[in-house]
Amino acid sequence: MALFEEKLEKDRDKWIVWFDGASNVLGHGVGAKLVSPDNQCIPFTARLGFDCTNNMAEYEACALGVQAAIDFNVKLLKEYGDSALVIHQLRGEWETRDHKLIPYQTYIKELAEFIDEISFHHVPREENQMVDALATLASMFQLTPHGDLPYIEFRCRGRPAYCCLVEEEWDGKTWYFDIKRYVESKEYPPEASDNDKRTLRRLAAGFF
Repeated sequence: MALFEEKLEKDRDKWIVWFDGASNVLGHGVGAKLVSPDNQCIPFTARLGFDCTNNMAEYEACALGVQAAIDFNVKLLKEYGDSALVIHQLRGEWETRDHKLIPYQTYIKELAEFIDEISFHHVPREENQMVDALATLASMFQLTPHGDLPYIEFRCRGRPAYCCLVEEEWDGKTWYFDIKRYVESKEYPPEASDNDKRTLRRLAAGFF
């Protein structure tokens, strides 16, 4: 029981890296996401300025994640990727025969020496969507050799943008007057068309 509790406590101290590579007609990009034990998320992206295969891009993404962890002085790390080939090769379960991938495997093992404990885990692609999007985004930008783009912040909007407008209308009614009246009494404005009524019902569904 003590050993099990010790393992749980140790897992709480582990950082997590999610990584993915993308190759398409526009270029090659990699993305990684470093997640701290208290669930703070730090994204990383890079565009690859050289020709490479899909598997090379995956290794590049994996290396990006490990390098980021080292920069943050991480000592306990779990890496997640959707490339079965990369994960199984790094775990020593599959043999690495492609001469283009052998240097990557060696390099990542050397990087791992700076981390006390590191493990590699395979996940389905649908569970790796954020870094997949980062890698695809990086692959689409044309940059100069030393060019950088600032990180892009993503937010989720739960309502239409115009709902942020809280100024009163010319008739003295607030923007949500018709919505509120419909929610309370199912009444439509006297001049409302069928399309207006459908729109009002749709908007009212997001309020209580």
